[in-house]
Amino acid sequence: MSRIHDALKKAELERAAAQALEVGGLPLAPNGAASSGVSQAGVAANNGGVRPTRAAAAGDSLRFEDLRLRRQAHSDWHPDPKTDVFDSGSGSYGAEQFRTLRSRLYQLRSSQPLRTILITSSAAGEGKTFVTSNLARAIVRQLDRRVLIVDCDLRCPRLHVVLGAPRAPGLTDYLRGRADELAIIRQGQEGNLCVIPSGSHVSDPSELLSNGRLKTLLDRVAPAFDWVLIDSPPCVPVADASVIANWCDGVLLVVRAGATPSAVVVRARQELQGRSIAGVVLNAVKGDALAYGSYYGSGYGGDGAQASS
Repeated sequence: MSRIHDALKKAELERAAAQALEVGGLPLAPNGAASSGVSQAGVAANNGGVRPTRAAAAGDSLRFEDLRLRRQAHSDWHPDPKTDVFDSGSGSYGAEQFRTLRSRLYQLRSSQPLRTILITSSAAGEGKTFVTSNLARAIVRQLDRRVLIVDCDLRCPRLHVVLGAPRAPGLTDYLRGRADELAIIRQGQEGNLCVIPSGSHVSDPSELLSNGRLKTLLDRVAPAFDWVLIDSPPCVPVADASVIANWCDGVLLVVRAGATPSAVVVRARQELQGRSIAGVVLNAVKGDALAYGSYYGSGYGGDGAQASS
C-alpha cells in the first residue's frame, strides 16, 4: 500500500513541476524536461564567446543597466564606412535627411504609441538595411537616446556586415531556445546603439519567426530602449514582414527612387494591409533632384544624398 502511495505522490510532484515550467514560459521536451533554460543558454553563449547568464523570467522586462553589467556584450565593431552617411561629416546631405526622418518619427510619436518600428521594402536591393542602420545612428546622436536594431532578415542578413558586428549568437539562437536575451544583444563603440544580429544560419526562417518567441523577446527588450528598429525581409517575395508587423507599432516602407515599379509598391501596400504604416522612405534620391536643394545653395549640404524621407 505504501508503494502505491509513494508512486502517486511521485506522479503528483512531477505534474506540479511540469506545470511550473509551463507557467515560466519554458517549452517542454518530449521527456518532460525543459527544452531551454540556464544550462542550454549557457552552452550557446559560451559557443559565441559570451558568459552564460540567467534568462529573464516570463513577464520580466530587460533593463538597460543589465547590458552595462555585461562587458562581454561589448564588442569592437568595424562598420562599413560606405554605408554610414554620418561618417563623411555632420553636414552631409544624407545625414540631414536622416535627421529629418528622425524628427518626423518623433512628431508621430506625440500622437500615437510608437517605439517598435518594422523597416521593410517591396523587393530586395531597395536599401532597407541602409535606412535602418543610419536612422539608428541619427537617433543615438541625441543625448541619452537608446536604440536597438534587430536583424529579422533571416534569409539574407546584411545588418551585421554593415555594422561590422558578429553575426552569432543572434536572433535564430534565441528563437530556437539556445540563447537568452543578454547573450544575443551586442553593444558597439556607440554605447547606446545595440544590435541583435540574425544569428546562426537556419533552414526554416518563417517557422522560427512565427513560433511566438519573437513577440516575447520584443516585449522584454523594448522597455529598455527609446526605439527598436527591425530590419525585415522584403514584404512581396515572402510573408515574414507581414508576420513581424503584427508585433510592431508602425512600419516604414523603403522605396528606391527611379528603380521600384509603382505596381510593386502597390503590391507591397496590399501585403501590409491592416498594419500601421508610419511612412514611406524614398531612398537614393540625389540632392539636385529636390527643388529646395538649389534654392538654399551648397551651404546647406547639397552634396548628393543617399536617402530622403
